[in-house]
Amino acid sequence: MSLQVEKLEKNMAKLTIEVPADELEKALQNAYKKQKNKINIPGFRKGKVPRQMIEKMYGPEIFYDDAVNELMPRAYADAYDECDLDIVSRPEVDVVQIEKGKPFIFTAEVAVKPEVTLGEYKGLEVEKVSVEVTAEEVEKRLKEEAEKNARTVTVEDRAVQDNDEVIMDFEGFVDGEAFEGGKGENYPLTIGSGSFIPGFEEQLIGAETEKETEVKVTFPEDYHASELQGKEAVFKCTVHEIKMKELPEIDDEFAAEVSEFDTLDEYKADLEAKLKEQKEAEGKRKQEDEAVEKAVANASFEIPEAMITTNISQMKDDFSRRMRSQGLTMEQYYQFTGMTEEKMDEEMRPQAVKRIETRIVLEAVAKAENIEISDEKLDEEIGKLAETYKMEADKLKELMSDAEKKQMKEDMAVQEAVTFLLDNAVEK
Repeated sequence: MSLQVEKLEKNMAKLTIEVPADELEKALQNAYKKQKNKINIPGFRKGKVPRQMIEKMYGPEIFYDDAVNELMPRAYADAYDECDLDIVSRPEVDVVQIEKGKPFIFTAEVAVKPEVTLGEYKGLEVEKVSVEVTAEEVEKRLKEEAEKNARTVTVEDRAVQDNDEVIMDFEGFVDGEAFEGGKGENYPLTIGSGSFIPGFEEQLIGAETEKETEVKVTFPEDYHASELQGKEAVFKCTVHEIKMKELPEIDDEFAAEVSEFDTLDEYKADLEAKLKEQKEAEGKRKQEDEAVEKAVANASFEIPEAMITTNISQMKDDFSRRMRSQGLTMEQYYQFTGMTEEKMDEEMRPQAVKRIETRIVLEAVAKAENIEISDEKLDEEIGKLAETYKMEADKLKELMSDAEKKQMKEDMAVQEAVTFLLDNAVEK
């Protein structure tokens, strides 16, 4: 294989890759072996038609696609390793020459990681964060814990109130006609949860069990079912059961049940300490984000479009995997939500750009400050991961590829660059 590299504008590059004619011939022969059992020519048994006969009848092009699919990934991988470029996009490939007896030539246009010119990144001003915990915040957390430990009881002597959970039947009508998807039986709904169309739940307050209640709503203009957008609807609802949460008394007994402490005062002191730790952690993250944003704003760089589209594609792949883990295909997700791939690309773009900007600037800070991760630090981090996965550290390290270890070191260096920015920032 031979390689030529041409630098283009806007951090793009073109790789011209040439594969020797003998390698192309081997790939064509492999394509013939793969396809020969599928080709019928009168006078020959299936799978026994000579390659020359097939090429004479159909042209040598019949095997080109399979040959390209065999050669191109391997040749591009070799060129990727050889070219000494920091490639940050998927290649846009174009076949230049494919012909029997001649070298196979194709080009791959790629984005190259942009050069970053750092501006001011030391002494950045960050907002001072208060870590004071108020008595009201402690009381709020106490009430939240009480909510978690509440028991649900059935109510029989009153109508529906806010925050009740009801079990009900309902059916919706538009212009007097029932519509698809507008009916439910024995449906559980918490009043005030915002699960239904705006205005629906509020109208159930005051409803009595086993008495039909009419609820009138207007579907939002952006409702996922286009045929209902902006339409007025009437729902006929019958509440069968009303349930409410019964909160425990917040006292020493409650503290002993939900914590390791014997008294409410001890439990409150622990909640206050934990709230303070939480505020300190959140404050640190907020200051880190502020310092990083300012370092990015002060830097100069030009992100190639191909780098952004590749990042968006990776984000969509991650999202698709999460959907599949929940039993949904992307097609089903698009159908249920009214989302489209184009709209998703548009919505993900700002996040992709921010991720790229943040990463390349932090990498530049790490380089400028000679932040490097030693093998010992890497081993420590692998040890922490091993504990998480309940594995032996040596076994996990053995399973990791050199590329994964290299990526891990780069990620750790980026995080140390964040710490460096905050350590050198000034509170205002």
